[in-house]
Amino acid sequence: MRKAVAFTGPSNSGKTTLIEKISKKLISTYKIAIIKNDPSDKAKFDKEGKDSYKFYNTGAEVVVTSPKRTTYFSHKQKSLDEIVDMINDFDYLLVEGLKYLPLPRLAVFRNEVDESYFPYINAVAIDDTIDKSLISKEIEILDLNNIDEVISWVLNNAKEI
Repeated sequence: MRKAVAFTGPSNSGKTTLIEKISKKLISTYKIAIIKNDPSDKAKFDKEGKDSYKFYNTGAEVVVTSPKRTTYFSHKQKSLDEIVDMINDFDYLLVEGLKYLPLPRLAVFRNEVDESYFPYINAVAIDDTIDKSLISKEIEILDLNNIDEVISWVLNNAKEI
């Protein structure tokens, strides 16, 4: 059984923190994998001058392996199916971003609601800075500060992939 669910929302809304909390609670029972989208291509994973940096700059696909981790550096964008095949060994996949993927999706809003997310989401996690009346009636509302409620939604709504 491999299931996936996605999280979306504006920058600094708390998506990463929420995914981190969910992962920390579920990891004792399930194998968890996380994919984070970096739409601005601003994340840095390697340091200039290191061997892996030099190898990556050749244009090659690079795998760095050690006794405790394996890191894959690619010059190509990968589809969800390709990434799932690479990771392979998980029960739940938590995806941050990639709103075009056909996955059950939870939006995170704090301080303001962005209605442009409504067509892509099934539920929203909000705190007391958000007026619930601003959320479409078709969208389930969860308490952002109640991690057990959010986890219950994830476990009940994740899609088998």
